Amino acid sequence: MTLVEHYDTETAENTRLVRSPHGRLEFRRTQELVRRAIPSTGQRVLDVGGATGVHARWLAADGHSVHVVDPVAGHVAEAVEIEGVTAEVGDARALPWPDNSADTVLLMGPLYHLTESDDRAQAIAEARRVLRPGGLLFAAAISRYLSALETGTNGQLTEQLSTAVEEVIGTGRYDGHVGFVPAHFHTADELRDELETAGLSGISVYGVEGPAWPALDVAGLEEFDARVDAALRCARLVEQDPLLINASAHFLAVAVN
Repeated sequence: MTLVEHYDTETAENTRLVRSPHGRLEFRRTQELVRRAIPSTGQRVLDVGGATGVHARWLAADGHSVHVVDPVAGHVAEAVEIEGVTAEVGDARALPWPDNSADTVLLMGPLYHLTESDDRAQAIAEARRVLRPGGLLFAAAISRYLSALETGTNGQLTEQLSTAVEEVIGTGRYDGHVGFVPAHFHTADELRDELETAGLSGISVYGVEGPAWPALDVAGLEEFDARVDAALRCARLVEQDPLLINASAHFLAVAVN
């Protein structure tokens, strides 16, 4: 199944960041990390792979001008209905914006959906091209340790599954063994290296959820409100700790063009 085919049949993209405890934690921390770096209002934001506009919605509400580019027509149709958001179908590797035309570019999905390193390099190069000098790039990635931590905590790590988990830790090649489509999973250092190779500067890589996210999922949504503040504090404490950063489910890199 291709990426577009997957999302054409996936009807819950709008709820991805609210339907699980770790999704809710990811959403809060992503907002926190983006808002920490971006000017408070007035930015021209290009949200590449922005899906149905989950992040575009709150960025527009903050007073930014947001344009979503996504390969899935259904996503674009939903995103364009958000007040303050425009959207079009497009590819991260060939963006429909002119050079130096964006203050901020979000790559919240392309770097894990593009499984070949050359394609990821092209997407980053395109983000640099459309960014003005001094503009900010936010690039998300999935940790190679996600499935090990998830299945090891929820009791699903069987001897049979261990081979696939070991493969993604060693190579980054994820085969879909805990759901989702085949993808590329990063280490924090690998994400930094890809951005440095592209010529970006001032790179900071953060662990988004921190190490408490699998326990939130096991506790369930009914316990989320009671536990989330502690999980957030934990995530902040070790967000750039080299010994624990890879225990997050996702990374968010912030870089300057």
